[in-house]
Amino acid sequence: MNPTIREATPEDKPFIEEIAKLTWGGGDYLARVFDEWVKDGHFYVLELGGKVIGTAKLTLLPGKVGWLEGLRVHPDYRLRGYGRLLHSFMLDLGEKLAEEGKIGALEFATYFLNRESISLAEKTGFRVKAKFFVFSAKTESFEPEEPERVEPEMEDLTLGIIPLGWKFVHRSEEALRWLREKGEVYEVSGFKFLATRDGGSFTPLSTGLGCIRVMLPAMAWVAGEKGREEFDLMLPSGMKPVLPGLRRLGLFLWDETEEPNVLVFRKKLK
Repeated sequence: MNPTIREATPEDKPFIEEIAKLTWGGGDYLARVFDEWVKDGHFYVLELGGKVIGTAKLTLLPGKVGWLEGLRVHPDYRLRGYGRLLHSFMLDLGEKLAEEGKIGALEFATYFLNRESISLAEKTGFRVKAKFFVFSAKTESFEPEEPERVEPEMEDLTLGIIPLGWKFVHRSEEALRWLREKGEVYEVSGFKFLATRDGGSFTPLSTGLGCIRVMLPAMAWVAGEKGREEFDLMLPSGMKPVLPGLRRLGLFLWDETEEPNVLVFRKKLK
């Protein structure tokens, strides 16, 4: 019985929901984005004996970047080479899109403890392009303060690589338009921050410790309005010297570390 890789269809949703329930303790986002990804395209499933046991997605981002995400293998089928099979398929897809002039590089982000993905990436020519900290916070830890919704401008994009949740775009006019479409920007006391539309993740556009202290109650307000009990912050690796201060503000890391826990990889194509 040979596995096959094909484009995902709406009929695959029950299989994806099963994989999501068995990933990250049931906290996987895959089921929530399934319909959107099927519509967007470049969403693939690995099928074995009529059962979907794996997934992978390529999303076109500004700057001719092919963003790799959603690589999953059902727990019952791991350690059998199916993850490598999906990864190789996506590399081939990337090369094809590069030949068509649609992308110039492949990128993806992963958690620092995802050793299998990191090893696979390094063996296939990916290199770390950027590092970030992802912190979490309890919404109830802050007295919510309503911010003002604003439109971002180029001068607001102070980072060379800007996170929106677990996607990262390179600073450009095209990226600014993409962020306006896919995210939301709020302002409180003169400080701005970027938010995913579901209120689950935030990127401060001013990254001083005092700025973040001011923004946290406003982030909590946005997260609360979206029904979130917790929210995440993506912060650049340069924040490492103020880790103790960030913890005192009520932020916590998923795993204790003094090093950035999100790695952004890049592989340049033809």
